[in-house]
Amino acid sequence: MIPESQDLIDLVRQTYAGIAEQPLQAHPIPNGRELAVQLGYPQKTLDSISIASVQAYSGVSNVAQWTPILPDQSVLDLGCGAGLDSLIAASKGALVTGVDFCSSMLAVARDAASSFQCKHPIDFRLAEAHKLPYPDHSFDIAMVNGLFNLNPSRAAIICELFRVLKPGGNLYAAEIVRSTKNSIEVTTDNWLA
Repeated sequence: MIPESQDLIDLVRQTYAGIAEQPLQAHPIPNGRELAVQLGYPQKTLDSISIASVQAYSGVSNVAQWTPILPDQSVLDLGCGAGLDSLIAASKGALVTGVDFCSSMLAVARDAASSFQCKHPIDFRLAEAHKLPYPDHSFDIAMVNGLFNLNPSRAAIICELFRVLKPGGNLYAAEIVRSTKNSIEVTTDNWLA
């Protein structure tokens, strides 16, 4: 039986809260430093970031590592979780806004940012991905690291992302996609607004 949309969202939020609050426990979603290393985050980068942020990491790719970010560009990290990708984007000199729907994850991200040295402060906000609290054309870049596969509002999220991107802005997304009954692959994409 497939849960109703809100039930699914609540279940996912509860799962991510558990990861944020007890990252070393077993969870149905992979997380932690070992996952980050497997996905290509450099050890040196992980060593420079709060251990709590790294332990609660639960993305599907190293999207912030391969996203071309210039100093002072405005970057939206949608589904920022514990803030790993936001912190990496901020280390490149970007003006970063991290958005997540899980207050426990945002608490980890904010704590990690408070001790992280970067040019601009990072703004972390609690919001739903399909209802972003920003005006049109707010960001040069949007990054999404594994949000679509667990959210039934995919079309609305894409519309919101293109609404808040500046004309000519870029969306960098990574996602897990099931290609056959028993195999899973990670895909990455870049879209221009």
